[in-house]
Amino acid sequence: MSKIILKNMDITINLNNGTTIPNDKLIIAGPCAVESYEQLLMIAKFIKSKGANVLRGGAYKPRTSPYSFQGMREEGLKIFKSVKKEVDIPIVTELMDARDIDKIYEVADIIQIGSRNMHNFSLLTEVGKQDKPILLKRGMSATIKEWINAAEYIAVGGNTNIIMCERGIRTYNDYTRNTLDLAAVPIIKNEIGLPVIVDPSHGTGIKELVKPMSLASFAAGADGIMIEVHPEPEKALSDGPQSLTFNEFEDVVESLKK
Repeated sequence: MSKIILKNMDITINLNNGTTIPNDKLIIAGPCAVESYEQLLMIAKFIKSKGANVLRGGAYKPRTSPYSFQGMREEGLKIFKSVKKEVDIPIVTELMDARDIDKIYEVADIIQIGSRNMHNFSLLTEVGKQDKPILLKRGMSATIKEWINAAEYIAVGGNTNIIMCERGIRTYNDYTRNTLDLAAVPIIKNEIGLPVIVDPSHGTGIKELVKPMSLASFAAGADGIMIEVHPEPEKALSDGPQSLTFNEFEDVVESLKK
């Protein structure tokens, strides 16, 4: 049985910088992974100056290959904490393991559950006990009903401050990294009323598609977007091909304002 709690919800999520969702558009930006203090500080200052209201980045990185960069882990969280204090910007970062929940809670303003963990029901149950907003990414092969049920797992624990994130699903299409399902935006808003944002970076995997898909996301009624930004994408330790340069990010934000 689904949609027992999350039916016709009217959720308002308040961040400590005055951003109120869904009254304000959520512009989340930052690197795929925290690579250094200098890197994250530079990105945080820039994206905030251009209109972003949340900084993203991974301290713990779920990677398909065990030989890929796994993130800076605890050191990455320390960097997040320092940059957050200096730039005064809310943080969203991913929780992969319930054993790390206290460490993530101390730093994050929004706790992200990634695509690979959408079906990790024990983890969903644990974040349902928290009092911070949860950003729930859609599983890469999940139906909309399965995605809603994952949100229900969180809500059953008492936390209904959930932001749904459409990040593309796996289909027969082999041109883009995933297939961005923008129809999910109005469907989710109609079915359960939770805020919905879109991640066009993971949804396409192609930086040239991030701008048009961001515009399309807002046209579909999304409450925000989540974009990967890096000063030198060609040198990024993860997801460089889909990351925007500073100039490209500025162009996207200006286009969205119009």
